[in-house]
Amino acid sequence: MIKQPAHIENIPAYKPGKSTVDGWDGPVYKLSSNENPYPPLPSVIQAITNAASTMHRYPNMAAPELTAALAKRLNVKDSEIAFGTGSVEVAGQLIRAFAGHGDEVIYAWRSFEAYPILVRGAGATPVEVPLTADHRHDLPAMLAAITPATKVIFICTPNNPTGTAVGHDELREFLSQVPSHILVVIDEAYVHFQNDPKAARGIELYREFENVAVLHTFSKAYGLAALRLGYTVARPDVMEGLAKVALPFGVTDIAQAAGVASLAAEPELQERIDVLLQERDKLEAYLATTVWDVPLSQANFVWLAAGEETDSLQAHLMSRGIIGRAFSGTGIRISIGSPEANLALIDALDSYSRS
Repeated sequence: MIKQPAHIENIPAYKPGKSTVDGWDGPVYKLSSNENPYPPLPSVIQAITNAASTMHRYPNMAAPELTAALAKRLNVKDSEIAFGTGSVEVAGQLIRAFAGHGDEVIYAWRSFEAYPILVRGAGATPVEVPLTADHRHDLPAMLAAITPATKVIFICTPNNPTGTAVGHDELREFLSQVPSHILVVIDEAYVHFQNDPKAARGIELYREFENVAVLHTFSKAYGLAALRLGYTVARPDVMEGLAKVALPFGVTDIAQAAGVASLAAEPELQERIDVLLQERDKLEAYLATTVWDVPLSQANFVWLAAGEETDSLQAHLMSRGIIGRAFSGTGIRISIGSPEANLALIDALDSYSRS
């Protein structure tokens, strides 16, 4: 029998969101994966179609067209951008490159559920700092958790799964107190849905602090989840480490072409984002009239802190064709879907009888 090493054996496998509901014959709304409910724009589909004709060739690892378009969009150098198969894979690269056995990686908890998997997979030690009572990052506690073994800190803002955003000024103050040899990764997978002017702006902080890297993805707002395209903005010393652990040819030419087309179509995509934000406002207005503890979200999902009722509420929603992302004993993350899906969610919540 082939035995897994100890640091791998105890890692829980990542579980994707469900997409089917047994015993329900009505419409099913998958609101468990924070996907964009709208299909790709015609211009993006055309770019994908064109790129498919050369799939017999390996992709260009430098992604020159996409790199140039993003560098212009973000006002950074081409050399400050590195891609991966989704921002989660780039997060894994950052951990593998800068933390290993005996090292510690700090992050808030609950936060993105892949963090502990990625950290343990690299052989490093996860340090989970509980969120505050209002479901936000406890930055003072995260500072207090720093030890000589700390190598990387993740700040997920807006935070997955609670949707809360770290304030710009408070994050700036936090960064000013983090030792400069520790890499701080600002994970902004949901930043395109952020409309609070006081929320953290990762790229601005990256310009100010040399130990900051920023993660972005094309999966959410741009609607390219199936193509797996994410990137980091980081400085040369970080890029040197990433180059050693990155998966060769991981980002396909098809994904690169879709990324370029999506950046060119940002005004159209923003219209869709605006619709999702309007739907988020409507859903939050409804939730404010209920008994549920729901923090205001800066992402494309809401967090129902259902506590001990999580499992029963999830079962009820599933019985009505609503698939959320439940974390037993804690809460349910529910993506903002189409108007029809959101109305179905409200109807399902209205019909739930608390125990």
